[in-house]
Amino acid sequence: MILGHLSDETRAALERAAMPDFDRWKRMVYATGGCAQPVRLHGERLTLDAATGEILDIYRTADEPTGFLLTACGNRRASRCPACSAVYKDDTYHLIISGLRGGKGVPEGVGAHPRAFVTLTAPSFGAVHAHRSGKDGKTLPCRPRRDSPVCPHGRPEGCGMRHGRDDSRVGQALCESCYDYRGAVLWNAHAGELWRRLTQTLPVIFARLLGVRRAHLRRTLRLSYVKVAEYQARGLVHFHAVIRLDGPDGPTSSPPDWATVTLLDDAIRQAAAQVTVTASEQTPDGPPPVLLRWGDQLDVRPVYVSTDLDGMSDQRVASYVAKYATKGAESAGTVDRRVRDAGDIAELAVTEHARRMIFTCFALSRLPQYRDIPLRQWAHMLGYRSHFSTKSRHYSVTLGELRQTRAGYRAEQARLLLGLPDPAEEKTITLSEWRYAGSGHRHGEPFWAEHIRQRITTARRMARERGEDQSG
Repeated sequence: MILGHLSDETRAALERAAMPDFDRWKRMVYATGGCAQPVRLHGERLTLDAATGEILDIYRTADEPTGFLLTACGNRRASRCPACSAVYKDDTYHLIISGLRGGKGVPEGVGAHPRAFVTLTAPSFGAVHAHRSGKDGKTLPCRPRRDSPVCPHGRPEGCGMRHGRDDSRVGQALCESCYDYRGAVLWNAHAGELWRRLTQTLPVIFARLLGVRRAHLRRTLRLSYVKVAEYQARGLVHFHAVIRLDGPDGPTSSPPDWATVTLLDDAIRQAAAQVTVTASEQTPDGPPPVLLRWGDQLDVRPVYVSTDLDGMSDQRVASYVAKYATKGAESAGTVDRRVRDAGDIAELAVTEHARRMIFTCFALSRLPQYRDIPLRQWAHMLGYRSHFSTKSRHYSVTLGELRQTRAGYRAEQARLLLGLPDPAEEKTITLSEWRYAGSGHRHGEPFWAEHIRQRITTARRMARERGEDQSG
């Protein structure tokens, strides 16, 4: 009788806990960190003695009570998998901070190199509702206008309301008919190219400011960077980046004395004002090509080591950038999965502003001058198609190296648990074959996976407070 009053989710969770393979399945989920959509694998792994060929260990998923092995999905988006995105966020933090302070293979002397925290924004494609606050922290009117002017479509050009940060109207167009949705979508689609051209233009600007040839500049100076993309409420991406000046050999060499933060600031501002991208070629019957450039809101701040003078502290920068590494377009009111058909747009649980941008992606994809741009494929991203986080080769450690270090640590713990020989002392060969068997949790499992994730998160937080966490 009691079970009859339980919710379907709770009943399913209890039924899963009563299954004979539950304990083993739960240990697998712990090993994934509480992954929300783990990958199921079938296969086997053999560990052989390299000298004799003797089989030292055999692992087969056929011997598992579950019949499969679980591995983490590795998705960076918090909306898709909170567990894996937390690992990605921590890795991004260590990647950034090691390029500011040193560590993880980067010399500590890199902390003395000139560097700046840069925010590059998109231009305006029309008026949107905004949260505004004064110096005292009080919320100000959105867009106050005298005499209550109206646009050509009869809509108010101003807004006297005071929108909170979580107000659903923030980022929405004041007049959808006035807003340039074509320009906004095309800007998102070419934002990555704008960033690439900015990094290419910076050395040119440096050479011009110093009055030297590019070849001479390459022998004395190298630019290193890391950047992440963030969606604004209006559905346009902007970039947060750390740009650092190194010597010719990267972080292991000091930049010349003339390489200062002031010079870096000047070069960034000149390059951002100079870089443009043409969105399409002119066609006889089509609209004129759109010339895209960075917005007027450009912020360049020096980064200091563990102190907050007239710039920003390195730890604050690393934490700030890492926070946005796990967010996607869903923060701008859209969805985190592809939109397969134009007929589905009307039914999407998105803001009206995002719906119009998604529709514009589908509409433009049908025009000849935009067919080379995968707008329909990236409509759920409001046209943005570049990587969310990128770094130059010499900035710091890579995410792959951090993952490999973590995998090596876990393999060592598993070796000790199974009593296998140390590969450093006795050479072994590992042969494995894995086949994809599905993904995600099944009946009654999401409840326990979330419970496990929360327990792991709590344990890690307590370990950090005690200074014992070694997960990075």
